[in-house]
Amino acid sequence: MEEKEPETLKERLWRIVFEAETPVGKAFDVILLWAIVLSVLAVCLESVESIRETHGGILKAAEWFFTILFSIEYVMRILLVRRPLRYITSFYGVVDLLSCLPTYLAIFFTGAHSLMVIRILRLLRMFRVLKMVGHVRGGETIMRGLLASRAKIFVFFFTVFLFSVLAGTLMYLVESGVEGTHFTNIPISIYYAIVSITTVGYGDMVAITTIGKMLTAFYVLTGYAIIAVPTGIVTSELLRKHLGDPSSDACPGCGVHGHLPDAKFCRKCGDKLE
Repeated sequence: MEEKEPETLKERLWRIVFEAETPVGKAFDVILLWAIVLSVLAVCLESVESIRETHGGILKAAEWFFTILFSIEYVMRILLVRRPLRYITSFYGVVDLLSCLPTYLAIFFTGAHSLMVIRILRLLRMFRVLKMVGHVRGGETIMRGLLASRAKIFVFFFTVFLFSVLAGTLMYLVESGVEGTHFTNIPISIYYAIVSITTVGYGDMVAITTIGKMLTAFYVLTGYAIIAVPTGIVTSELLRKHLGDPSSDACPGCGVHGHLPDAKFCRKCGDKLE
């Protein structure tokens, strides 16, 4: 029986950095997650003026400490993987790079260090560390549903946009001639229509005339009617992907179409399908 060759230093480091199954690898990932949380917390605290004036030096030192730590980790990942370019262009590779860049950019561009909050995206690694793979698969299912329904969603949003343009133009015609009106042009009236249709209601603009108020009420009610449409589109695509596309076979009893691929009986008359 051949003896297994001992692991090289590179293989041991790869197992620690990229694997969470071993105690050392899991400890590395847990420490990394805590470092991410603390670095994001430091960025948030530095944005508070009173805290920045009192503890600005400590927060700045922490910022550079975490940046250097994440930079070393990023370089290690590039050196340890077999295909560095694939890692660099992957989602996590891009996030890892962006989590290091803001501090260096802040040397040349004031305020760029605030972009370090993007480090919070690195917490997505907790799904792997805590073996929450099912949650990741659930996210992938939702993404597949969104991608599958993108054409329908585009048509829906384009239709809502056209309706908003017409609604805004109508509000401009009704409200533009009133003293003290906010509807001074069509673009800002379209903005008001979008805010009303989406039921956001910022309150920065209000209708003055009776007809304008009636139109606003109609826009809000219309918004409630259509706001659930994207959810229905994505849900139908998720079900279709899960259950499969309907077959084109007709029922021999009533001739209806649209049965699921594994259906044994007609969905309309209950007759057995051939």
